Amino acid sequence: MPAHNGARRMVTLKIPGELYDKLGDLIDGTGFRSVTEFATWVLRDVAAGGKFHEPPPGLQPQELEAIRARLRALGYIE
Repeated sequence: MPAHNGARRMVTLKIPGELYDKLGDLIDGTGFRSVTEFATWVLRDVAAGGKFHEPPPGLQPQELEAIRARLRALGYIE
C-alpha cells in the first residue's frame, strides 16, 4: 500500500445507477446527506459484522433497523 501524507485516501466504487437511485429514495428524510455517506456507513457496518450499536446521526434505532431489513430484503446484506 502506498504511503500517504496524512490525507484520507478515497476511491471510487461503481454501483448500478438504478441501485443508486433506490438508495437515494431510501435515505430521503434521514440524516444522511448523500448516497455516498449512506453507502460508506452501510459498508462499515457490514465490515464490522453488523455490530454498530450507535445509529448514524439523524437516525433513530428503529429507522436503522428498517434500513437494514430493507437491504436484507433486497439481497444486499445478510
